[in-house]
Amino acid sequence: MAVLERAGCTVDYDPEQTCCGQPFWNLGLADEAARLARAHIERFARHDAVVCPSASCVATVRRHYGTLGVGTDAAGLRARERTFELSEFLVRELRRVELGAHFPHKVALLASCHGLRELGLGRPSEAVGAASEPGPAEQLLRAVAGLELLTPSRDECCGFGGAFAVEFPELSGRIGRDRLADLAATGAEFMTATDTNCLLHLDGIRGRERSGP
Repeated sequence: MAVLERAGCTVDYDPEQTCCGQPFWNLGLADEAARLARAHIERFARHDAVVCPSASCVATVRRHYGTLGVGTDAAGLRARERTFELSEFLVRELRRVELGAHFPHKVALLASCHGLRELGLGRPSEAVGAASEPGPAEQLLRAVAGLELLTPSRDECCGFGGAFAVEFPELSGRIGRDRLADLAATGAEFMTATDTNCLLHLDGIRGRERSGP
């Protein structure tokens, strides 16, 4: 909220908001996902924009609610189209990059799968053709005074994958440890990401194994 307020926004946080429905959608539980999706649209449709620090939630609302048959009328479509990942909203909607921040540390950025491949918040490594401009999260970090942005060797999945981590915990953990090692190899003191789910997953591994930034 503080970042948005610094950027000049009036922020309304609803403490009664619930899940967007993504976990149920990933599990194929369409009816339950649609129930949560309808509640989400009803709660947020009145706002000028909805901003979320989780690219996977944003991708669910913007790209997958239609498949569930939710948010297909004019008001619902507008609510879906006006749902943004935090860095995306700041850079692409508000045209703000410099926010007066100062953080004299080495930081590694994990560009989340949903952010890269469903929201276009950067150029995934498998893409071919001309390079695009840096993603909005990278632009914001490079504008922070004293911050040294470090890049991992590849932009692979962190291993969380929502229900994937529950159904395949050993494989999820192996992927997460690999990602964490790659981020640690950059020499970063801290890491950040465009998806809170990725951060929670990797921080859990880091805490258990006492490794990584």
